[in-house]
Amino acid sequence: MVFFDLFAHNPSLVQVPAGQVLFREGDEGHLMYVLATGSAEVQVAGQAVETLVHGSIVGEMSIVLPGPRSATVVALSDCEFVEVDEKRFQFLVQQTPFFATQVMRVLAERLKNMNQRLQQATSD
Repeated sequence: MVFFDLFAHNPSLVQVPAGQVLFREGDEGHLMYVLATGSAEVQVAGQAVETLVHGSIVGEMSIVLPGPRSATVVALSDCEFVEVDEKRFQFLVQQTPFFATQVMRVLAERLKNMNQRLQQATSD
């Protein structure tokens, strides 16, 4: 995946053992992450909403709009995440338009999925 290649040589790896939390809903956030190895689950209000696999990004909202995290991320297996701070994020956006498009796509897909869940919950 070309998108993941942007992070292949980043020395900022965070190791999260299976069952442990990368970050919690409500934590102050200012970093995003790219899953390098393993799988993880995104939870909102204690409910699983997405499974992350190799190359998935998470925490991107905190780069765009710093503040409390909107979800919890739990490692399903031993994981390594590449840490991306705002400086690196800005560099990637400027140098690689594809990167910016992919982040926007992830944000839009997550918003769409959340809207669908809300519609289902109100129709039940």
